[in-house]
Amino acid sequence: MKAVIVGTAGHIDHGKSALVRALTGIDPDRLEEEKRRGITIDIGFANLDLASPAGEPIRIGFVDVPGHERFVRNMLAGVGGIDLVLLVIAADESIKPQTREHFDICRMLSVGRGITVITKADLVDAETLEVVMLEVAEFLKGSFLDPVTSPIIPVSSRTGAGLDQLKAELARLAAEVPAKDSSAVFRLPIDRVFTMKGFGTVVTGTLISGTVRKEQEVEVHPAGKRLRVRGVQVHGKSADEAIAGQRTALNLAGVETTELARGMMLTPPQRFAPTTRLGVQLDLLPSAKPLRQYARVHLHAFTAETVAQVTLLDRKQLLPGESGFARLKLDRPVLLFPGDRFIIRQYSPVITMGGGRVLDAGEPKFRMERSERLPFLESIASASPQEALLARVARRKMFGMTLAEAVAETGWLPARVQQLALELKESGQIAIFGNVFITSQWLERVQRDVLTMVGRFHDANPLQPGINREQLREKVFWGPDELFEGVINSLLREKKLDTDGELLRLPGRGVVLCDEEAESKIQIEQAFARAGLKVPLLKDVLASLPVDNQRAQKIVTLLLRDRVLVKLADDLVFHCDALEAMRRQLVANKTKTPKLSVPQFKDLFGITRKYAIPLLEYLDRERVTRRVGDERVIL
Repeated sequence: MKAVIVGTAGHIDHGKSALVRALTGIDPDRLEEEKRRGITIDIGFANLDLASPAGEPIRIGFVDVPGHERFVRNMLAGVGGIDLVLLVIAADESIKPQTREHFDICRMLSVGRGITVITKADLVDAETLEVVMLEVAEFLKGSFLDPVTSPIIPVSSRTGAGLDQLKAELARLAAEVPAKDSSAVFRLPIDRVFTMKGFGTVVTGTLISGTVRKEQEVEVHPAGKRLRVRGVQVHGKSADEAIAGQRTALNLAGVETTELARGMMLTPPQRFAPTTRLGVQLDLLPSAKPLRQYARVHLHAFTAETVAQVTLLDRKQLLPGESGFARLKLDRPVLLFPGDRFIIRQYSPVITMGGGRVLDAGEPKFRMERSERLPFLESIASASPQEALLARVARRKMFGMTLAEAVAETGWLPARVQQLALELKESGQIAIFGNVFITSQWLERVQRDVLTMVGRFHDANPLQPGINREQLREKVFWGPDELFEGVINSLLREKKLDTDGELLRLPGRGVVLCDEEAESKIQIEQAFARAGLKVPLLKDVLASLPVDNQRAQKIVTLLLRDRVLVKLADDLVFHCDALEAMRRQLVANKTKTPKLSVPQFKDLFGITRKYAIPLLEYLDRERVTRRVGDERVIL
């Protein structure tokens, strides 16, 4: 069954609650004080089942809001998720201050559909009713409630006059409302928290997107606590799941009512994070005072409320009726996504002055320059989803953007982000490495930086064949591991880099020896080749070379890397040919003596214990021999 949320709006005592009660048979005033005083103080709820003109069932969920100016903040907590509005105007009073303010709020929240209801029609004569309807029509001219496209219906909640016509119009409009996306990310702004005997903690709200099910795990923001959904109710009836557009109650396990409050948001766990910084497009009402730079305002978004400091990005002040880009610094963190609407109210006296649309709720961790903020917001203000993702990836520069960051920043599901990223890749605008995205321009720059750093390493270290991968990562890279590996692999595929194990080098570059270094290399190799197994100490060989000790050590490192020399102890190095000759002699001797003791090994090769022990341990490691007690078995 399609679910549509209808909100009331209008001045105090214009009959909003009475109208809901007359339509549904349910009293939305639930508080004892409301019943005693005869006014609505907080938001109330009711529901009504109707049939569309095509005969399809529709469930209308009503959110009834208070009309008194002192309770506008409560009204704002109720209208954030509505699909259409009933603007209620009493026939005996016509348009009043909160009529205007509530109407302005609906416009600022981009409520696109509604019906104007003239209540208490039975209290005035036909002539007065006609005059009121003309006044209202003039007031609504040019708006989303313009009488040309939206009906004005006089009713009496007391006599029932006009209610059938109102229900018919409600059904028609509700059928036109696009269904909310139940496959999108689950979000439930909490508007009530209470305890039910035998159940425990219960929260309610209008499910603005996605689906929530029994036993599902959710996260509450900004607290960050993970909870389990023990039970689900939709419009007051138990259900296995609730979908976008429905009034929803969740019985939550693992939390006390004192830990929850109106204004919090439920989402899937470990995907999103609340923020205290928002990039927005602001719209100021024509009736508002100018909004000055760094002014503090009250911000209302869905059921959340906080104070925000406004930094205007394209001007010193925003004049009545103007729009502009701004950055909001919030006193408390909230969870909002791009496209979410909000209301701003003057700090003091507290009156509605405008609203706006969230453009950016996911600033990168690195500091953005002030000069970059405005161009970025301008680029995404009217961008397509594909263009917006490209702009967000570009903003991350050489760091790239992970899939998780893209999901958290946009509020899109991973599958949608991946599809858009694939389209951008196919058009050559981004590269994808694992779950990391980087623009093609920044990829080229990172590749140049890598090649430059490798070239500098060659210049500074001519005796080293290349730079270690980890060393290169530390010097030039701050992004995710997947991005580093992707950049390196792309350079290898393009043959702009060569690799040798963990070493990276430029093609055609490597070890470059000057004449005296080349001579020293020959001297070292010959010294150990001539010595056989009775090798000199390494330090003695190096001391006789025509190069300094540091360069001599690097030449030895080259010989060790190429396996020309093999190091068995700190100062004990053997030539590979000597070790291979030893191995062959042992194997040939196996038929005569399959086992050897240390003394026998010494006698066989004519060496002292100083050489014998390291050589036997080397043979064990190479699986030429195996130690058994004090002897070695030749394998």
